[in-house]
Amino acid sequence: MEYTQLGRTGLKVSRLVLGTMNFGPQTGEADSHSIMDAALEAGVNFFDTANVYGWGAEKGRTEEILGSWFAQGGGRRDKVVLATKVYGNMAADGESVWPNHDKLSALNIRRSVEASLRRLRTDHIDLYQFHHVDRATPWEEIWQAIDVLVQQGKVLYAGSSNHAGWHIARANETAARRGSLGLVSEQCLYNLAERRAEMEVIPAAEAYGLGVIPWSPLHGGLLGGAVRKAREGGAGRTGSGRAADALADPAVRERIESYEKLAAERGMEPGEVALAWLLTRPGVTGPIVGPRTEDQLTSALHAVGLRLDPELLTALDGLFPGTGPSPESFAW
Repeated sequence: MEYTQLGRTGLKVSRLVLGTMNFGPQTGEADSHSIMDAALEAGVNFFDTANVYGWGAEKGRTEEILGSWFAQGGGRRDKVVLATKVYGNMAADGESVWPNHDKLSALNIRRSVEASLRRLRTDHIDLYQFHHVDRATPWEEIWQAIDVLVQQGKVLYAGSSNHAGWHIARANETAARRGSLGLVSEQCLYNLAERRAEMEVIPAAEAYGLGVIPWSPLHGGLLGGAVRKAREGGAGRTGSGRAADALADPAVRERIESYEKLAAERGMEPGEVALAWLLTRPGVTGPIVGPRTEDQLTSALHAVGLRLDPELLTALDGLFPGTGPSPESFAW
């Protein structure tokens, strides 16, 4: 495994991030534990979750699965850089949504941290991430709440997710005025097929020293051999959702077919190429991989050692050119 520092911090994290969103809804507790053991054995030390994972009536279940894994001991908690998120309402589907039980008020941040710590069976969260932008709460309030938690030792670092470039700037300028560390990471949608983050989010993250943590690196399975799997009758998750919607467009299907052919000519798996490409991008700490099985984790691990030569990188840019930087992408 390769390691890098998370943004401008001294914290060392693996170049792949273990995403746990499938733990509970798609993968049972025992298999989830096995995947985490395999990840740790392979050197993956950066685990990502969120308080709402488990979804529906099972919100919080994913954090509980991580907590039961930590409780097994063996140095598991000490070896893991643990990241979770706050924003969404934790009421189960059908339950009434009570005021102040979501978003980023100081009250909800305090309540949510305590609940996550109980579910995770730990005394601190290494990276506490704001899952979405809260347009109603000022950053002064958010940072006051985080500063208290840092002083208490319950949170070490703060990060953002799904924030625009100007949100990152505003957050860190506010933190600087308070003498706070501010955001150290941004978790955003970024992959070969979805490169809009390159316009402003990634430049802002680089300017303020945030590590970029791409989610959905295979774009819902679109970049993981979706056409081939559909042809072979094993589409799985690519048979619905983002990948299926995209493949309904003939132009997209043709591009993905060309992409899969390019990977095959190099003797590479499409999904591994997509992950390896992200590891070449400026500012990227590591993509989040969310395996449902140990085999999927093993495939993702191959990407760390995969080297893409300049000719292949040029070909990938030709297939997936992106939108270009801001403001040149929309101005003279």
